Amino acid sequence: MRGTLILWLLYSGQVFSQEKIESRELVGHVGSRDALMVLHATQRPDSGWQIAGEYLLLPTMTRRFLEGERSPQMGITTLKEGTSAILFGRPASGELRGTWHGGAFKGQRYGPGGQVREDFEFSEEFPSMEAYTGTVRCEASDGRYTSSLAYAVEAGRINSFEWRSKLAPGGHQCLIVNPAQQPLSGGLKLETGGCVVTLREVGERVKVAAEACTQVCGSEAYLEPLLVDKRGNCRLLRAEAK
Repeated sequence: MRGTLILWLLYSGQVFSQEKIESRELVGHVGSRDALMVLHATQRPDSGWQIAGEYLLLPTMTRRFLEGERSPQMGITTLKEGTSAILFGRPASGELRGTWHGGAFKGQRYGPGGQVREDFEFSEEFPSMEAYTGTVRCEASDGRYTSSLAYAVEAGRINSFEWRSKLAPGGHQCLIVNPAQQPLSGGLKLETGGCVVTLREVGERVKVAAEACTQVCGSEAYLEPLLVDKRGNCRLLRAEAK
């Protein structure tokens, strides 16, 4: 019995380790509102996908959590929507029904009673920023965290860039100054020593995010994503579930 259990555990570990897991960031709209979506998909044995994630309504910074399935053939996708990350046993605030295929996810959003509320459309392809020009100098803070951003971009070329964050009371900080620009079809990309910063258009805003940047930060410091509006004001990409 013990030998059988060990074999089963070894087999299960191999199966779980072979699970295909993908994460996708999509930009688009729900009705007339710009939105940003992040989905995590785990492939099932039948080649379908189990989906979990969330989307953010940018005008109000309202977060909606998602959970559901995607079919293996046509990409038919149904996602239950809620105001909490734990959807099980909680009332849904809506449901997204559509197709997720070829990098595009579009369909209709339904209310709790099954009535059609609005259309939605998202794409994994972010807009090109080859023509983007802008000068930004802004600050954003929340509690102990403060972030300042300054950059100058002309026709898709970044001439200067500085991003600093600080965490009180210890004073740990991150600092990125003029990293090298790298090619990116759906936005602008900067890199220094493995630290990657991306600028992407999300509706009428620019999202600035950092990845793998621990080497430019103090032991407790970090860089939270920022949203920059057309006037050059920035705010932390922190959403509230409402």
